[in-house]
Amino acid sequence: MTETYEVIVIGGGAAGLSAALVLGRSRRRTLVVDAGEPRNAPAAHMQGFLTRDGMPPAEFLAIGREEIERYGVELVRDRVVEVAEGFAVTLASGRVLRARRLVVATGLKDELPQVPGVAERFGKDVLHCPYCHGWEVRDQAFGVLATSALSVHQALMVSQWSKDVTLFLHEVAEADLADEDLRRLAAAGVEVVPGEVAELAVTDDRLTAVRLKDGTAHAREVVFTAPRAVPRSGLLERLGAELTETPFGTYPVVDATGQTSVPGVWAAGNAVGFGEQVINAAAGGYRAGAAINGDLLMADLDAAAGV
Repeated sequence: MTETYEVIVIGGGAAGLSAALVLGRSRRRTLVVDAGEPRNAPAAHMQGFLTRDGMPPAEFLAIGREEIERYGVELVRDRVVEVAEGFAVTLASGRVLRARRLVVATGLKDELPQVPGVAERFGKDVLHCPYCHGWEVRDQAFGVLATSALSVHQALMVSQWSKDVTLFLHEVAEADLADEDLRRLAAAGVEVVPGEVAELAVTDDRLTAVRLKDGTAHAREVVFTAPRAVPRSGLLERLGAELTETPFGTYPVVDATGQTSVPGVWAAGNAVGFGEQVINAAAGGYRAGAAINGDLLMADLDAAAGV
């Protein structure tokens, strides 16, 4: 017999756990399916979350799992491989479940530039978000490894945290930069270095330089770069959710509560946008959970009243 839940939450990060917490407290039979691939796993700490500033991401998730368990929410370490009509959810283990409502909080994957040293140092001294890590590396020698002409914006932003910033154009041609961007970079004191980057030099487990293919090396202590965001939106696409293209990937069209164009399906966290940091993802999950509880309540009342 197929197990039935009122809500299945696909994804056990900040968004999914927050939705599950609200649903558990609303006395809804809820299951969280967690594949165990949080986006911020490479980071030692998370910042900017009021009362949790500096907490290791793994500790944050562990506390979240304990909290949802108090309210009877189940969590299974597995992966959803398919969702069929009527929200029949098939897991990689072969288990088949059914839900009345779904929350998709599958997040996204960061694809890093294929430069030796970048992946190895990501989350340590190769970073992507100054709001997440800028304070911790303030006033150090920054490099910005360009991934597109949009990296100019990143270089300008990080100049708030250090006045020693070098933008390495890498595979971006200087001719692709707008005149106004070059003027802004000059005003911010950002040095622009053309030429392809060969590798990041590391000494004694510390980033020490950015080395170009022409052999020149530029001493740097921190490198910022913008990964290519790859949303895990396959389930939403197969469910028929309306999607929209953005400069940072393809995401579902959602309302203020996270409801998608598919009745009964909500999305939250990095599943709906590149910039959903932990505190935003948790808030989005909360909104989705509250909306789903109200939706289920009214559906049951309408059925009982014959409306």
